[in-house]
Amino acid sequence: MKIAVARHAIGAPGSFDEFARRQRRLLGDVAAQGAEIAVLPEYLSLELGASFEPAVAGDLAASLAAIQRYRDDWLALFSGIARDTGMLVAAGTFLLDVGGGRYRNRCDLFAPDGGHGWQDKLQLTGFEKRAGMIDGGDALKVFEHRGLRLAVAVCYDSEFPLPVRAQYEAGARLLLVPSCTDNAAGATRVRVGCLARALENRFFVAQSVTAGEAPWSPALDVNTGEAAVFAPMDAGFPADGVLASTSGEGEWALADIDPLALEASREDAQVANDRDWPGQLLPPLAGARVERLD
Repeated sequence: MKIAVARHAIGAPGSFDEFARRQRRLLGDVAAQGAEIAVLPEYLSLELGASFEPAVAGDLAASLAAIQRYRDDWLALFSGIARDTGMLVAAGTFLLDVGGGRYRNRCDLFAPDGGHGWQDKLQLTGFEKRAGMIDGGDALKVFEHRGLRLAVAVCYDSEFPLPVRAQYEAGARLLLVPSCTDNAAGATRVRVGCLARALENRFFVAQSVTAGEAPWSPALDVNTGEAAVFAPMDAGFPADGVLASTSGEGEWALADIDPLALEASREDAQVANDRDWPGQLLPPLAGARVERLD
């Protein structure tokens, strides 16, 4: 199974139609390369803020309210792309109005047969908390697609092991991580989180990123990081755990993943972090004892 993760250069579409034409082109191109799953980045919907007057585009609250008019078009666009390309499309995230002036950062998944699911971001960054209008999600999900169970951890969520572990225990063998980071430290945190989740759960992780600058947007002003697909750092896989990655250019990183081969490689594996997980939960390890050395 070939998976594609986007390094999406933020644009400034003047209309939803302009945005849609670009998405159809980008996803059509990667489908032509054989991708069966495509992952777009977090905050993708905020690119649509550029279609409004500067006073709206430059105000987070105003732009979040304004992009709600595109929600039905968003669903139709990506559902249609999934149908036309035959790919499962993770459409980045849409900041969705859930009532009372509150929003959730939602990653929609679209299957070629018309199936639609979503995972809301659970943990909020400092920026999202300070915005004062974004709430974390309250449900953790795993999705089944063509015999593969997969899950989503939106950006910061990839840095928290326990929810991802619950997704693994529910059968997920691929984790999709749509992300958006504005500096090297943030990009490193998410990338390290992805590598750690791949290691401890012994599964694949696919991270998409935003790129470039959008000075008109309070949320997408600066973007950094590289899109990548990760695997456990063990026998049969790259020593650094990186199956594919962009490197300062390019719109996509593509990698072939084989969950059945991953399972079969266990016999030659040096470690079994996923199976040894319960060892850290033994009662004697529930708390640390302090001992004086002087």
